[in-house]
Amino acid sequence: MKKVTRDSVVTLAYSVIDADGNMIDAGREPLRYLHGGYNEIFLPVEAALHGKAIGDSVSVKLQPADAFGEYDPELVTIVPVEELPRPLAVGMQIEGTPEGGGEEDRFFATITDIADNKAVLDANHPLAGISLVFAATVQELRPATAAEIVEAKGNLPEQPC
Repeated sequence: MKKVTRDSVVTLAYSVIDADGNMIDAGREPLRYLHGGYNEIFLPVEAALHGKAIGDSVSVKLQPADAFGEYDPELVTIVPVEELPRPLAVGMQIEGTPEGGGEEDRFFATITDIADNKAVLDANHPLAGISLVFAATVQELRPATAAEIVEAKGNLPEQPC
C-alpha cells in the first residue's frame, strides 16, 4: 500500500472551518501539493498526513501562528481616499508599494471602512488571528517527477548561510 512520504504528490479532498464551525473553505476543488517540507501546505497538516494512505483522513486544529499568522494592528492604516484608485468599495483589495519601496515591498490590503474622505486599509491576511480546523482525506497519491521536485525547491525561500 502506498503511503504519503517525502516527494509524494498528494491530492486531498478537504474543508476548512473556523473554531465556531463556520465554513471557511468547502474545498470544492481537490487540493494537490508536493509533500516533504516544500511549504505548499501548512506544516501541521503535512505532519499529520505523513504516512497516511489513500482513503485515510485527518483533522488538524491550526492556531493562527500555524496558518495565516497573528493579527497585527500595525498593518492597519488610514489613507486619504484621493491617494487610492477609483472606484472604492469596502471589501475591495488593493495592491501597492510603499513610497520608496521596490517590487519586494509590494503589499495587498483590504479596504475595511470608508468615511470622511478617508479609507481604512488592512494589510493582514483576511484569516489572520483565526484558529482553523483543516479536515482532509487522501484521494490520490503518486511519486513526484524530478521536474516537480526541482520546481518546488526553486519556490522555497532562500536559507541564510
